[in-house]
Amino acid sequence: MFENRTEAGERLGARLAETDVDADLVLGIPRGALPVARPVADALDVPLDIVVASKIGAPTNPELAIGSVASDGSLWLNDDLVERLGIDDDYVEERRDLEAEAARQKADQYREDGRLPELSGKRVVVVDDGVATGATAMACLRQVREADASRVVLAIPVGSPDSVRQLESEADEVVALRTPQDFRAVGQYYRDFGQVSDAEAMTYLEGGEPPRE
Repeated sequence: MFENRTEAGERLGARLAETDVDADLVLGIPRGALPVARPVADALDVPLDIVVASKIGAPTNPELAIGSVASDGSLWLNDDLVERLGIDDDYVEERRDLEAEAARQKADQYREDGRLPELSGKRVVVVDDGVATGATAMACLRQVREADASRVVLAIPVGSPDSVRQLESEADEVVALRTPQDFRAVGQYYRDFGQVSDAEAMTYLEGGEPPRE
């Protein structure tokens, strides 16, 4: 079990450094991944930035992710789930537009122009605090790949084995500290898994200390 996101990031950064993962840039997924991504970027001695995506929920269960869309409109769908639930194309397109706009607004909140930094030819490590369905991470990886990064690594403290296997098809490498067979939720592997505010997340992005209560 990880003490909190920062401690998980320290352990993740140490693993990446030990295994000689080369990187030019670390991208964290706001908000919860920023406390993890900061020590990873520090361990690899590279800048930290963000990549943003928003989940597309099922019509009758918004918490069930059927896919996700990144701030540039890059879409990933769980085709098997979409087919099993009988979800039509009109719903997907409507939600794609809405969630892409939500992702763009989030990116604008963290960056002046909202755009990804220049990634062409760069080695990029994408960091999340954990993956359950992997939907958000998948759209983020797709966005980075389409920005012509030369190598894309996903680094996470913990994840569902099935989701990690699926994400391996989108990333050049997935580094996960734990992939427990009895995985149920990311939060069960953290003693402290409280919400991260945008204000706190941005302090990690800027390299400063997070606000204290």
